[in-house]
Amino acid sequence: MDETSLPPTNPGLLQLIRQKREWHWKPSVAERKAGFRGWHQRGYLPHFDAPNVTQLITFLLHDSFPPRRRAEWEPLLSEADHSERRRKLETWLDRGCGECWLREPAIAAIVENAILAGAASTHYQPLAWVVMPNHVHVVIHITDVPMTKIIKTWKGSSATTANRRLLRAGSFWQEDYYDTLIRDESHLQKAVRYVEANPVKANLVKTSQDWAWSSARNRDEFGRLQLEH
Repeated sequence: MDETSLPPTNPGLLQLIRQKREWHWKPSVAERKAGFRGWHQRGYLPHFDAPNVTQLITFLLHDSFPPRRRAEWEPLLSEADHSERRRKLETWLDRGCGECWLREPAIAAIVENAILAGAASTHYQPLAWVVMPNHVHVVIHITDVPMTKIIKTWKGSSATTANRRLLRAGSFWQEDYYDTLIRDESHLQKAVRYVEANPVKANLVKTSQDWAWSSARNRDEFGRLQLEH
C-alpha cells in the first residue's frame, strides 16, 4: 500500500521475516537468480515468493484507503491478529471508497484481460479471480516466474491502458499487495469460494455468477473453470 494510505513502515515486520526465513523454505542459488526471494518485505507487508506454489493475491486501486478518511480505517491496523485485521480491512474495502474506476465495465475488462493474458502460458495458472470496484482478488498457481514479476506485469499493462481510457495520469494501483500462501486443497477451495463470493458479500449482486468480472461466470455445471485460449 502506498504511503498516502497506510503507514510506510511496520516495526515488527523485519523480525517476522527473519523468523520465517529460519524455518521456512529458502530459495536456491538458481531460484534466486530467477527472481524468487522466499520470505521478504516491501516496507509494510510480508510476502512469500517461491516456485510451484498457489497464492491468493489482493491488490488495490491507489485511493482505496483515502487519506481524508484515515480516522475510519486507521484503527483497524491496530488489530493484533493478522487474519482478523485483514478481514476487517477487506470488509472496509467492500464499502467501495475512492474513485472505484474498476466499476466501469471497460476498465474492469482491461484488468481481467491482463490477468488472463498469461493463462495460456506455463508460467502461472489462474484458478479464481474477481475484479471489484476498488480492488482485485486472484488465486493463481505459480510455476517458474516470481509472483512479484507476474503482479508487476498485471499492474503495469492495466494501469497504462486504464489511465489512457480514463484520460488521466498518475498512480492507478497501490504499490504493495497482499499475498496468502495456500496450504492445501481445503484451503484452496475456501479461497476460491471467498474470491468468487466477494461481490455477493459486498451486496453488489445476488449470486456470484451475476458479477461480470469474475471466474464464477466461467465455470461449467460441475464447477470446472473454462478458459478460452
